Amino acid sequence: MSQYEALVIGAGHNGLTCAAYLAKAGLKVLVLEGKSRIGGMATTEELIAPGLYSDVHASGFLLGKLSPALEELALNRHGLNIITPNPNWGQVFPDGSGLAISRDVDETATSLARYSKKDAATWNSLYNSYLAKKQEIVAGVNSPPIAFEKENLAANASRGYRFKMQSARSWVDETFEHPAVRTFFSSGALHAGLAPDDPLGGSFSWIFFSAVQDVGCGIVKGGMQCFTDALASVVRSHGGEVRSDSAVTSIIVRNKRAVGVSLRDGEHIEVDGPIASNVDPRHLVLDLMGTEASEDIKADIRRYEWGPSFFGLYAALDRPVDYKAGLELSKACYVHASTSSIDDLARSFADIRAGLLPNYPMVGIINESAVDPGRATDKTLMKFIVHFVPYDVKGDAAGRISGTSWDKIKEPYADALITWLDRDFLPGLTEAISARRIMSPVDYQRDLNSSVQGTHQHGAFLPYQLGALRPIRQLGGYRSSIQNLYLCGAGSHPGSGISMMPGRNAAAVICRDLGRKADPMGSLSG
Repeated sequence: MSQYEALVIGAGHNGLTCAAYLAKAGLKVLVLEGKSRIGGMATTEELIAPGLYSDVHASGFLLGKLSPALEELALNRHGLNIITPNPNWGQVFPDGSGLAISRDVDETATSLARYSKKDAATWNSLYNSYLAKKQEIVAGVNSPPIAFEKENLAANASRGYRFKMQSARSWVDETFEHPAVRTFFSSGALHAGLAPDDPLGGSFSWIFFSAVQDVGCGIVKGGMQCFTDALASVVRSHGGEVRSDSAVTSIIVRNKRAVGVSLRDGEHIEVDGPIASNVDPRHLVLDLMGTEASEDIKADIRRYEWGPSFFGLYAALDRPVDYKAGLELSKACYVHASTSSIDDLARSFADIRAGLLPNYPMVGIINESAVDPGRATDKTLMKFIVHFVPYDVKGDAAGRISGTSWDKIKEPYADALITWLDRDFLPGLTEAISARRIMSPVDYQRDLNSSVQGTHQHGAFLPYQLGALRPIRQLGGYRSSIQNLYLCGAGSHPGSGISMMPGRNAAAVICRDLGRKADPMGSLSG
């Protein structure tokens, strides 16, 4: 008999969420993490200098507010404190104009009305439509996916299929009148790695910005690591164990059933119950499952698409720098900086898909210390994320940078980025920066294996990689092709983001298979 009744591979936030529910259900759980730190893409480090705490990967806390896990796991009792500023989201343009999503929808409408009163009224209507459908939307992402055939039959029957597949450009063109407002709302699709003309962008943008309006995008006080630590605390409070520096190299299978794992140091750990994997799907199939995976599964997972790559600039400033658009947005959690042209956003995707550094990308600006002053006592701490860059560089669309190796071009590219941001959005930025740290797509992947090619999604957001087809048809719905082995990461429905949803949904499936309830309310097994 093993001392463990469940095992989770990977201490990212979804793995820890799954483990927390399994522990609550009464299972003796072990979580194994290969790195020396837990958290996966929800980590905080002193990247720039001692005493300056930056979120390495994810920063905004949005989707997690739509998960029952916040209350079911009582994360606030374990140290989680989310700061949601007002306004909490914004957009700035080179001409010095900007707009903001405030905590009150009427304030948001006032900001939009600077561009178009009609568009302001439209947003009120769209948000009301979201509120009317919120229960259905939230239930859909906090439950295992329905069968592919049933999902699309329902969508067609309700005439919702067109909107589901509609591109962001198509949707904003028929919904809003002002070009700047159209650009802003189309930019929501970029948070799923979607270009303005990609399918799925319209519906994603609507839901994304409606959620921002509804619950607000926040920052975890003290850094995203505090969220991870809170989840680990829940696991331990229910008798679970979390081990770092314990890299799993293979899954032990007997009689077509997963019974344990082998670690890099040669240790073998067997388990009397389920094994859940929070690693990226390709690593799970090709490396951990290895010869136990069928050839058709291997063939499909080799074609699995990752989506576009990120470039990050983490900066310490000697003094605050205000936006040309005004002081209001300096209080926001997250600000988009781009031109006011959807065409420029579309061209940036054409550039990166051709292997070129984009001329006019969208940059996400996270005001870390402005929202959470404890991150840096005597500095202003900001994070700039380029949406997106190529992983394999073939050239520069603007002709500024020569070379194709990220290790050689990342500093010159960062210089060009700062110059552009200083000129068009944040005057004085260049002189204010006292220290910085650059993370190219290659650096992100080095930091975390599951950040494949510097991505954050565990797989692109594509029509054939969603719902019951995520990551692939044979592994949809959290169950693998091997008995007793499950998936619980962002490579499963509903996908990426700090949501806890894949982990919670996987725990629901596991507990249902075991005939157990996963929480006192029985919400997972109902």
